[in-house]
Amino acid sequence: MANPPRPARLEILPGITVPEAELRERFIHAGGPGGQNVNNVATAVQLRFDVARTTALSDAVKARLVQFAGRRLTAEGELVIDARTHRTREANRREARARLIALLRRAALPPRPRRATTPSPAKRAARLRAKQRRAHLKQNRRRPDQGTD
Repeated sequence: MANPPRPARLEILPGITVPEAELRERFIHAGGPGGQNVNNVATAVQLRFDVARTTALSDAVKARLVQFAGRRLTAEGELVIDARTHRTREANRREARARLIALLRRAALPPRPRRATTPSPAKRAARLRAKQRRAHLKQNRRRPDQGTD
C-alpha cells in the first residue's frame, strides 16, 4: 500500500501556507511505544521549522510564534516539535505536523485589542468605604497618648 503524495505546501489558514521545503524531519529512537521494537526502528519524529528565515510568515506572525514557541525554539530561531507517542513513523509525522499547524494558526490570529474600562461609581464608593474602615481599624490599634507634659 503506497502512501498518498504529500502536498508541496502545508495549509495553515486561507492565504497562509508553508512550503514543504522549509520543513525538515528527522527520525529518532523513541523510548515509549514503537521505540522498544526488536529491530530498533526509529519511529519518533523531530520536525524542524526555521522561523527566523521563513518567507511564508509576516514579521508580526513570526513575533507571536516566537512568544508561543517557548522552549521549543532554538537559539538559531528554529522551532523543534518532537512527536513520539505513536508506534509508527507516519502517525508521529501526522501528529508533529498537526501540532505545528495548531501553533501557526494560533500565532496567525492577531491579539484582541484591550479595551480600557473604568470602575463604576458604586465600585469606587465601595473601595473608598473599605479604605476608611481599614484606616479606622488601624487607628484604633495605636497606643493612646500618655498625656501632655
